[in-house]
Amino acid sequence: MSQPTLALSLFFHLVATAFWVGGLLITVVTVWPESRRALGEGSETMRLLFRLRARMTPYFNLALAVLLVTGMFQMAANENYDGLMQFDNEWSRVILFKHIALVGMIISGALIQFGVAPALERLTLLDSKGKGDPAEYARLRRREVWLTWASAALGVLILAFSAWAGSL
Repeated sequence: MSQPTLALSLFFHLVATAFWVGGLLITVVTVWPESRRALGEGSETMRLLFRLRARMTPYFNLALAVLLVTGMFQMAANENYDGLMQFDNEWSRVILFKHIALVGMIISGALIQFGVAPALERLTLLDSKGKGDPAEYARLRRREVWLTWASAALGVLILAFSAWAGSL
């Protein structure tokens, strides 16, 4: 791969990483606490969070696709890459740990996107008609918070593994 192509791939990889991991960290550290502080725990807060999730999810999915494609190019171009499923050097083992963390992040994001979020939205709609289950809503909300924090932590771990691999 030519140097300009590799540089362009790295640029898009870094932008996608900053958006995905940065978006998660900003959400859990700033947006959630401040929205609750400003709007309380009621339906206004939930509507805001649903709107933010709906707005951010396509960008997160695009960032993931960019990360997967550019990461494959960069991995194949790296002089430490010995081939698929070859873990003969420290770099390849660190990249393996990075990919394990990435898979965990993808799984937690998919659980939110395809399980928890739709269930929360259904319960919110039912609640607006007086048919909601507050206990179920609280359980799902805790699961969403836990999975999002787990994703953010895994994202930070991915950054740490990236730094480690880059130092080798």
